[in-house]
Amino acid sequence: MSKKEVNLKKGFKIIGAIVLGLVLLSVIITILYIWVNPPVTPLMLNRKIEKGYTINYDWIDIEKMPQSVIDCAVAAEDNFFLAHNGIDFGAVEKAVDMNRQGKKLHGASTITQQTAKNVFLWQSRTWVRKGFEVYFTFLIETFWSKKRIMEVYLNVIEMGKGIYGVQAAAQHHFHKDAKALTPAQSALIVASFPAPLSRNPKNPSNYLQKRANFISSIAKKIGNIKFDKKSIKAVEERYSRHRAKMKKGKK
Repeated sequence: MSKKEVNLKKGFKIIGAIVLGLVLLSVIITILYIWVNPPVTPLMLNRKIEKGYTINYDWIDIEKMPQSVIDCAVAAEDNFFLAHNGIDFGAVEKAVDMNRQGKKLHGASTITQQTAKNVFLWQSRTWVRKGFEVYFTFLIETFWSKKRIMEVYLNVIEMGKGIYGVQAAAQHHFHKDAKALTPAQSALIVASFPAPLSRNPKNPSNYLQKRANFISSIAKKIGNIKFDKKSIKAVEERYSRHRAKMKKGKK
C-alpha cells in the first residue's frame, strides 16, 4: 500500500470518527432534553449577535399553559400533530400540488419539524439544513413524547423581537402570565407565529385578527388536544380517514 493510500485511509477513519462522534452527541443531547429544558437555542444566539436582541426566555411547564394555546397551535400549525411520526406526508403532497399549480407558496412543516429547527439548527432554507431537520425530527419523535414536543415547541418558538415562548409573549404583549391568557389572546399569539417580528398580538392588524378568528374556529372543530393514549388513537384514526380520502380524490 502506497503512502498516499495509507494517508487516504487515515483520512477516512478520522472523518468517520468525527461523523460517529457527532451522531452520538446529537443522540445524547436529544435524550438529555427529555428531562432538561434547552438553556438556549441557535436562533436566540443568532438574533442576539446579528440583531442585538435581548433573550427574553421564561420557561413554563405545559401543565401551566392554557389549553387554548395548545389547541390553537395545533389548529394553526399541524392539525394531525398527534397522529403522524414527525412528517405529515399528506400535507407535503398537498403543498407540492398547490405549488405546482402556481398558487401561493405553501409549506408543510409539522410542529415536530419546527421544534427540531428551533432547538438544534440554524435558520436557512438550504437543502443541507432541511436534511438535518429531518434527522433531528426523527430523533425527537423517537425519544420524546408528543407532550414533550409540544412543551418544548411552545417554550422556544420565536414570538417577537427577543421574545421566545408563550410565557414571555404573554408577559410582553398582555402583561400577564401565560396561564391567565384568554382564548382570544392565545389565538392572537399563535396567529403571529409565521411572522413574529412584524406582527403584534397586542395591537393586531385586520389581517392578524381575521387569522386569529380563523384559528379559533378550527380549534373548536378539532377539540381540546390531550396526550393520553385514547385521544392519540382517535386522532390517528381521523388521520387515516383523511389520508384515504385524499388518495381517493386523486384517482
